[in-house]
Amino acid sequence: MKNKTIILGGGCFWCTEAAFLRLPGVISVVPGYAGGNIEHPTYEAVSSGTTGHAEVIQVEYDPEKTTLEKILDLFFTVHDPTTLNKQGNDVGTQYRSAIYYTDEEQKDTIENIIKQKKSEYSEPIVTEVTSLTDFYEAEDYHHNYFEKNPNASYCQLVVAPKVKKTEEKIKNM
Repeated sequence: MKNKTIILGGGCFWCTEAAFLRLPGVISVVPGYAGGNIEHPTYEAVSSGTTGHAEVIQVEYDPEKTTLEKILDLFFTVHDPTTLNKQGNDVGTQYRSAIYYTDEEQKDTIENIIKQKKSEYSEPIVTEVTSLTDFYEAEDYHHNYFEKNPNASYCQLVVAPKVKKTEEKIKNM
């Protein structure tokens, strides 16, 4: 069976990349940008909040080793899908909760999972669900950021707790 891809935005891509690299069945995780209105955006442009892009990760996975349901379960574990344009102290449309699907089967699965997850939250889920139009890979220095910079303050304060939460979640999958 051919590998599949899904694009996820759950706040800073350093956090989501580090989390999804740990999920068995995931082949690769590439940080990047999606959902905006200019071609080939830079980190600086996206960070300004003027391009409309979200920080996202492109998750390639082997559907024989993991499922989209497991990927989405982890996605809803490592970020707060009820906060609009914000994750923790990271504020702006570039940090929005978003899922960009690549086919109708993914769309149906995403919509079903969101319906199931609604009861787990006291606030409405505000995750944007839309068809992927463009994905732009982030600059090289963003790739494997947590692994390369484990002692950076942001990594210790924000990324490391999400990685720990991910590892605990995976044990129970």
